Amino acid sequence: MMNEPNGGIPRSDKTGEATSHPTPERGIGQTIVPEAAYLPSDVALRPSLPEKIAEKVPETIHGGAVVVLPVRQRRRWRWVLLLLVLAAGAGGGYYWWSLRQFHLPAGFAYGNGRLEADPIDIDTKFAARIAEIKVDEGDRVTAGQVVARMDTRDLQASLRSLIAQKAQAEHSLEEARALVVQQNTQVVLAQQEIDRTKALVAREFATRELLDQQTQILNGAIAALDAANQRVDEAEHAVAVVTHNIELYKVNIADDTLVAPKDGRIEYRVSNVGEVLPAGGKVYTMLDLSYVYMDIYLPTADAGRAAIGDEARIVLDAFPKLALPARVTYIATEAEFTPKAVETQSERDRLMFRIRARVAPALLAKHPHEIRTGLPGVTYVRLDPKAKWPAQLNHVPVP
Repeated sequence: MMNEPNGGIPRSDKTGEATSHPTPERGIGQTIVPEAAYLPSDVALRPSLPEKIAEKVPETIHGGAVVVLPVRQRRRWRWVLLLLVLAAGAGGGYYWWSLRQFHLPAGFAYGNGRLEADPIDIDTKFAARIAEIKVDEGDRVTAGQVVARMDTRDLQASLRSLIAQKAQAEHSLEEARALVVQQNTQVVLAQQEIDRTKALVAREFATRELLDQQTQILNGAIAALDAANQRVDEAEHAVAVVTHNIELYKVNIADDTLVAPKDGRIEYRVSNVGEVLPAGGKVYTMLDLSYVYMDIYLPTADAGRAAIGDEARIVLDAFPKLALPARVTYIATEAEFTPKAVETQSERDRLMFRIRARVAPALLAKHPHEIRTGLPGVTYVRLDPKAKWPAQLNHVPVP
């Protein structure tokens, strides 16, 4: 065994031999350094430590010695600091959330849902091919606006045929009326012949046989006149039938021009140009934006106190500072299981009653673009007419 130069650590030449270390003298005010941690400054520590520990453990130099701090202790303090930061963040978040919440007073009930509007299907009346598409999904339409046209070439051809038949029927009517005039003249002539024959018979210048012949001629003329009048009636009915058929075809052609029944927005375009649809085939689905509502579900205790016409407020997630005025227009007569998308106030509320609150139509007419279907929100229903709305629900937009 031999000492290393420069006061280094003596090392054993044999495995298992104890290694001696010089013990520094303890002076006044000096810090006692563990013997295992005392190393001279000119000797590298890391090669003598395990590789994984040497890479991760920082070194602290006291004078000429390197003090290795405990690894587990430093990791433990890091975890404690991290947990403290997370706890502080969670507490601050909960405090901020609690400030934004308000407690609903007695006499009110609430439920969440989504804004919806009455869907209207624009369908074909007859089997036909789509000839033209005028609007697409998302377009706003007005009542009476043409949205699509069907192929009506066959109906147009039938209409022209009926128009020709009407002209022919009118010509037949004119002939029947002319025949009436002709037969009427025959009746007048036969009556005049009878009158003259009667005068001659009275003076015995004519025989009774001639008078009988003139009477028969008059009766035949009267019968022919009656037949001519019947032909006129038939011709008039024929003209009327053709006229009604023409009107029917015009209506059918007009029905093949699809128009929007009300003001609203096109939600879906189901068919495209060139497609042949059967009678009742769907081309569009539009939304009636004048009837926008939100369905919520209330437990029996609250639904039993609600009534048609109760005042309500709808607060949308997109506009949390505005409360839309609404009225209760529907209350289900039978309870049903709560839909998955609906949050309940209690897990025991399995069977709920559906309540519908309709947004004021005047507000919808003024804000057609801001109030859109599909927006989630919460509907508050006032069950007690004497209850006052909370301050958070008094920010009602003016219609």
